[in-house]
Amino acid sequence: MSGNGTRIAARWLADLTGARQVSVTVGPRTVRATMLEGGLVEQDLGEVVVRDPEEVAGVTLVTVDIGNPHAVVDGDPADLPRLGPLLETHERFPERTNVQVARRTGAHALEARVWERGAGETASSGSSAVAIAAAFGCEPVTVQFPGGTLDVRFEGRRAFLTGPAQPVEG
Repeated sequence: MSGNGTRIAARWLADLTGARQVSVTVGPRTVRATMLEGGLVEQDLGEVVVRDPEEVAGVTLVTVDIGNPHAVVDGDPADLPRLGPLLETHERFPERTNVQVARRTGAHALEARVWERGAGETASSGSSAVAIAAAFGCEPVTVQFPGGTLDVRFEGRRAFLTGPAQPVEG
């Protein structure tokens, strides 16, 4: 499951078919996407499961499942290079986990950095934006990553992610 990946696939499919709404299925999860003005895409990523805080390797975190695993740490994003590899491969996560270190910067704003399992630090992550918003319990919210911003809102336990997806001329 990839929030950014499904958004890109949805934009491609919408451009190919001329449809304003499309669906992308990843494993058991179907992501519904709506094309908005200005190259933005809103995705219904489905149900999010947030668990109680726990301590792993001396770090307090919240695990979140969005069809892929996340471990969200409330802290200074500058700590990601240390915490990302430590938590990704910890025995608590036998299939590894994505790691986010985030902090509030306003009532509806968070800043974060992401360590994706198997890839290391990445500039942005759609599923991570949802995991962070869910773990912090705030919405609607804008999550600022080094690679840009993504917006998250919830309807009950269903997460909606909005971000850009535009063709690259090459």
